[in-house]
Amino acid sequence: MAYVRRMFSAIAPRYDLTNTVISAGLHLLWKRRTVSALGLRPGERVLDLCCGTGDLARMMAEAVGPGGSVVGVDFAAPMVAEATRQAAAGNRDGVPRTSRRTFLVGDAMSLPFAPASFDTVAVAFGLRNVADPEAALREIRRVLRPGGRLAILEFARVPNPVLRALYDLYSFTLLAGLGRLVSGHPDAYWYLPVSVRHWLDQAAMLRLLGETGFVTATSRNLAQGVVAIFRAETGARGA
Repeated sequence: MAYVRRMFSAIAPRYDLTNTVISAGLHLLWKRRTVSALGLRPGERVLDLCCGTGDLARMMAEAVGPGGSVVGVDFAAPMVAEATRQAAAGNRDGVPRTSRRTFLVGDAMSLPFAPASFDTVAVAFGLRNVADPEAALREIRRVLRPGGRLAILEFARVPNPVLRALYDLYSFTLLAGLGRLVSGHPDAYWYLPVSVRHWLDQAAMLRLLGETGFVTATSRNLAQGVVAIFRAETGARGA
């Protein structure tokens, strides 16, 4: 995973712009729907895992309000630095302060938090990049309180074979080329479609959630299944 960490570190300054260009801005709408799926309440403590530059953390901060707190964790230090910079800029310039946002460099497979530290956890386009997704899910369950909620926004499998073939063509041509052009990185957005192709489909992801101790797991396709929101809970007994 050292290569993946270096890659994300290198693209951090242009990460937001690149994601907006290659998704035509849809990634922000998908993240808003992920936050909505969590049903956040004022005052809750939330973890944004694999937080990138912190746009999901910002949305969750708006939802939990001034009495809540959001912690973002990412394995790439430049991403954390960019998230911290954007959060600080948002708290100046007359922007109303919402909840506290803190960003840390950390490992999704070994989180630096006590059991039952969070009410909710969200992961947007990050679980696929973890060396051991099962270990990360067990860590998420450990740090969630009993009855805590998890939402995962991730690339998925387009059910329609014709649409899937068209999306593959787009991913390996236009998407990869645009990503390379905007990010300035030679192969970061070639890695993306390759990793998606080898990632779990919706049914396999739901099975993995069950195997790692989550209950009431559901999935909701967006963009014809290009991405999906997975939601689950820890159950009454938690970790």
